[in-house]
Amino acid sequence: MLARIWSASLLGIQAVKVGVEVDVSGGLPGIVVVGLPDTAVQEAKERVKAALKNAGYAFPMRRIVINLTPADLRKEGPSFDLPIGVGILAASEQVSAQLLGDFLFVGEMSLDGSLRPVAGVLAIAAAARQMGITGLVLPVDNMREAAVVQGLAVYGFQHLSEVVAFLRAPEHYTPCPREDTLETSAIHSLALDLQDVKGQNLARRALEIAAAGGHNLIFVGPPGSGKTMLARRLPGVLPPLSFPEALEVTQIHSVAGLLKQKGTLVRTRPFRSPHHSASGPSLVGGGSFPRPGEISLAHRGILFLDELAEFRREVLEVLRQPLEDGCVTISRTRQSVQFPAQFTLIASTNPCPCGYFGDNIQPCTCSPRQREQYWARLSGPLMDRIDLQVAVNRLKPEEITQQPTGETSAVVRERVLRARDRAQVRFQHEPTLHCNAQMQSRHLKQWCPVDDSCRLILEGAIRKLGLSARATDRILKVARTIADLAGAPSLQVSHLAEAIQYRTLDRMQ
Repeated sequence: MLARIWSASLLGIQAVKVGVEVDVSGGLPGIVVVGLPDTAVQEAKERVKAALKNAGYAFPMRRIVINLTPADLRKEGPSFDLPIGVGILAASEQVSAQLLGDFLFVGEMSLDGSLRPVAGVLAIAAAARQMGITGLVLPVDNMREAAVVQGLAVYGFQHLSEVVAFLRAPEHYTPCPREDTLETSAIHSLALDLQDVKGQNLARRALEIAAAGGHNLIFVGPPGSGKTMLARRLPGVLPPLSFPEALEVTQIHSVAGLLKQKGTLVRTRPFRSPHHSASGPSLVGGGSFPRPGEISLAHRGILFLDELAEFRREVLEVLRQPLEDGCVTISRTRQSVQFPAQFTLIASTNPCPCGYFGDNIQPCTCSPRQREQYWARLSGPLMDRIDLQVAVNRLKPEEITQQPTGETSAVVRERVLRARDRAQVRFQHEPTLHCNAQMQSRHLKQWCPVDDSCRLILEGAIRKLGLSARATDRILKVARTIADLAGAPSLQVSHLAEAIQYRTLDRMQ
């Protein structure tokens, strides 16, 4: 007998509908899986065989052919265990196949028939809703995660026997209620307050501008000047994720298997901090079956690269295209997938190999040639894409011993929220724009016009600093954010002058 059941396979952060066809017929006993299964899917036949027997069901001692459609799509992972098991039971007439077409099944099975959670359930649930599937059957640990999707009946079970009982009498079961306000979870929960920072008024101001406009930022200074301390306090002044943004972020982390608690919605902006030994694929994503990298895991949040100049140059260069486009495309022989990557880059680095060039306390021991080689690791095109470049000096002894006097993160966040609200009023007819840093040239002409006084200052900066057209556009974006923080409707000389001062490291050697 032939049974058909629906499941899904992940393609990037999207899910594709997969048909599981099970045919039980005469012949020598055995199981054959076709349809480009990977090793984990091939091993499913042994797990399912043991699970059916241990759960008290008869395993048909006949020839079983399992076909996964479409046949040209590579299938991977253990999420096909449950649909294969249910398909075998239906094909051997141990359960009715009448309701199988109304539901989509995903889940891994243990040898005793219990169901284990799988990654990417939120993406699968969203795709199932678009496919017209009315119900989703999965492990109970994935239930609340999938229940976020509106218009989809989600049923979670702990054991294969519960799934069989559901298929025999579905009217006795109620789906998991949809919850818009699930418990929140941060991938990197950093409850750090900006008030802890002593001094560093210029750097604090740069953090506020970066948060208000989504601008990329780099701190340059000697060891112990507070670069990392400052960067790790940026999440505390960022606005919270909206519900659609939270769904995007949660979907990416679900696909990557990084949701520590199944059923939690990521409500705080991600803060990713990879080590400087990271490879290019670990940053942008990759693998035989492409998975999101650090820049996608930082989507709608922060990518913090500490000791930027210690990263290999070829690794840093892969960031250039995602910084411009807000996405990254991973191409393989069999498939090409696109991952979102709208993140804010925050970086820190020493000014030279020894770290003390320009320090007012300890002299630098590096030669000019060593400093030149050190800065050569950071290419001009990459520095062009960093809007705010701030020199951070070590505190004086009297500043170290004094009590912190700066504003709290909550106070700064209020100003950031007001500035972002002003930007959203401008962007009301541009749904793809979320912050000033995402503006394109056509937007600058409309929202960042400069008068003659501003034009003279800007032209002088271009000549003196050797700025590119891209760097000039980024100055205008930063000036627009400064104007938003000040509540000004148009750019003024003071806004442009402040924005220009954050480009003074462009030609630092």
